[in-house]
Formats: sequence, C-alpha cells, structure tokens
Amino acid sequence: MLTDYFKLGLRNLQKRKLRTGLTMLGIFISIATIFMLISLSLGLQGAVKEQFETLGADKFFVQPSTGFLGPPGSVGGTILREEDVNTIKSVRGVKDVADYIAGNAKIEFAGTERYMLVWGVALHTNLFAETGNLEVNEGRFLQQGDSGVNLGINHKEGNLWGKPVKTGNKLIINGQDFKVRGVFEKIGNPDDDQMVVMSLESARELFNIPERVDWIVVQIDEGEDILEVADRVEKKLRNLRDVTEKNQDFDILTPDQLLESFGNILNIVTAFLAGVAAISLIVGAIGIANTMYTSVIERTREIGVMKAIGAQNKDVLMIFLIESGMLGLVGGIIGVSLGLGVSKTIEYIAITSLNTNLLQAAAPTYLILGCLGFGFLIGAISGILPAMQASKTNVVDALRYE
Repeated sequence: MLTDYFKLGLRNLQKRKLRTGLTMLGIFISIATIFMLISLSLGLQGAVKEQFETLGADKFFVQPSTGFLGPPGSVGGTILREEDVNTIKSVRGVKDVADYIAGNAKIEFAGTERYMLVWGVALHTNLFAETGNLEVNEGRFLQQGDSGVNLGINHKEGNLWGKPVKTGNKLIINGQDFKVRGVFEKIGNPDDDQMVVMSLESARELFNIPERVDWIVVQIDEGEDILEVADRVEKKLRNLRDVTEKNQDFDILTPDQLLESFGNILNIVTAFLAGVAAISLIVGAIGIANTMYTSVIERTREIGVMKAIGAQNKDVLMIFLIESGMLGLVGGIIGVSLGLGVSKTIEYIAITSLNTNLLQAAAPTYLILGCLGFGFLIGAISGILPAMQASKTNVVDALRYE
C-alpha cells in the first residue's frame, strides 16, 4: 500500500512539472546552502585535526595571555622571558624546549619591498621543524650559528617578488643582508608558505628584543602524561611569576585544547550561517504548503471520487503527505548535488588560487542521507495542514465541485 502511495504521489508531481519545479526552488537552494556549509566545516575540521596530529602527542605550548589568535609580543605589559624558558627546562618530565619570537619587518628583494612577519627560532633543537612538519625543498635547514634565513615555498614558486627566490640569494631585512639557506616544502597554509625564519639570536638583534619570548614549545619525555607535565609547568611558572590561577598571565595549550578551541569557533560560525540558510528553508516550506493547498482545491472532485470508491480519510491524508514529502525529497536530492558541486568548486579554488588545502569538501554518508531525510521531513510537515483539509473533504460536495 505504501508503495502505491509513492507511485501516485510521483505521478501527480509529474503532471505539474513547472509548478513542482518552482515549488522545489526554495527547498533545494536552502538544502544546497546547508549542505555546502556543513561539508566545508567538516572538511576544515578534518584538515585542522590532521595538522594538529602532525604535532604529535608529546608537545604542548606556552604563550602570554594575549588571546589564542592574538599578535606576538606583549599586550598590557604581559610577556614571557628567557627565565621562564629556563624554568620550564627544569621541570620533571620535560625533554626539550624551544622558544620563538616574531616581529614585522621590511623585506627587500629584486627591487620589491614587502612588510612580513619574521620568526626567530631556537636552533639548538629541531622542534620548530617537527612542530610545523617542515621539510626542505631546496638547500638546508638553518643550523646553530647561521645568520641566514629559511623561507616558505611561496617565495620560490609564488609571485611575491616578481621572480623566484632561490638558495644563495640575499634578502634585505630591516636594512641587513640575510642569505637564503633553504626553502621549505609546501605546507598548504598561505601564511606558513610565505614564512621567513631566522635564528633566535639574529631576530633578537634585528628587532632589539633582548628578553621577550612570544611562543614556547615543550616536548615531554617518552612515557610521561602530557596533562601531568603541563600541570607541573603551570605551577612552576606561577611560582616564578608570582601569580595565582585567577590572575595567571600565561596560557598552556595542549594539542587537544587547541583542536577543541578551533572546533568551537567553527561550530559557532557554521551554526550562524546555517541559521541564515534556514530562512530560505522556511520560504521553501511555505511554497510547498501553498502548492499543496492549491492542489487540494484543484483536485477536490478527484478526492470525492476516491472517497466514493472506498478511500478513507487516512488514505487521502497519506497521499497528500507523501506527495508533499516527495517535493521536499526531490528538492533535497537536487540541493545535495548542487551543494556538493559548489563545495568541490570552492575546494578547487582554494587549492589552485589560494594555495591552501585547509578548505576541503567533506561528504560523509550521514550528511547526504541527513539532508535528504531533512528535505523529505520539511516537505511532509509543510503538507500536513493541506493534507488534513483534503482528508476532511465531504464526498457529496466534492463530487458536485466543478
């Protein structure tokens, strides 16, 4: 019986192709928008998770309390210093520590000037390369005692300078010459792929920063629990800096905490945009309800005939409910196809034009089935009132209806 309802509903929709298409317009646009937003959000979360997994489970980070996405340097006088780094080194369970500083500098090459962020990194350890999952495309990594720089791949393959920067070339940074020692492989993040890295000592001299530390990476000993070591470090730094938990002026971030922070931000943004897309879904639902009401009026005599030959109220109700649900389902199918196509296009543009692989389109089965089921459900709900009206139609009045 249920199969017959679906066949009848499909036949009725095919009879009114133009109206059916216009009715589904609002549904498939909204479903496409929602699918695209969730697809890109899931893809971005997956890409970010993959990036954090490269850090390993044995590293955490210490920074001043300037906000997770805040700029390097002090805010309100809050800074970390070399003594904080030395204190962290003395904590039980800490295997290695690397500290970084960053500053904006004027860089000149081939007659072009640009202002870019320059990182100064500790070269006594390879934690910087491990943390960033860095590999050399050309040349070599900086070594302790080097006064040159390492560059992201965009300096060589991008259009930053009008010509490629290669190993052995010289950049003028804040008026000083620095020889290019090596170029990193592509990472996929535009900011990382145009990074400029020099030794911590060179950066301190270049920016006149004798003590400040912007970012500390801590690696724990094998077999240690990262949360326990992070807690020890936190307590040691509180004692050193004479602060309590309430007025603590530094943050300790484990990979799980960083991933959770990114996830929360992405969820908020996605929820907001999906809410905006839901407005068009409401418009589409109203369109379905309007179409079904019109259909009930047009088919009043048909409803009377069905009832006259034995159809019950529940049968008429089910026919119109399934018909409205199929409007939503077909709209969902078109919407999912359109949303997937747009998502893949955005992914392609991000890779080819923006040089980033963070914007990826994810299309898990549960998302596709969820959107299709959601479309059917919205359609069915929108058709409840018209279907109830149809089921209550009086047989005699319906047969007399012209």
